[in-house]
Amino acid sequence: MCDHRCFVYEIVKMSGSSNLVAMKKIVQQLRFEASINRVKVSQAAADLQQFCMQNALQDPLLTGVSSSTNPFRPQKVCSFL
Repeated sequence: MCDHRCFVYEIVKMSGSSNLVAMKKIVQQLRFEASINRVKVSQAAADLQQFCMQNALQDPLLTGVSSSTNPFRPQKVCSFL
């Protein structure tokens, strides 16, 4: 995987106004990335766990779905003898 240094190296090889435009784009991207608020993984995991625990009772994968309200249940076949 290539980081910002690879891009800078490629741009240094360029010449003229295209070099300046490319460098401005890199600076703009770096400023944008620096302005993003980061959340620690431990905090994100704790928030996700709390969300899952709060919504577990409404999760049909955990609680199941009654056959009367399940639109994907196997259809009954009517046969005459």
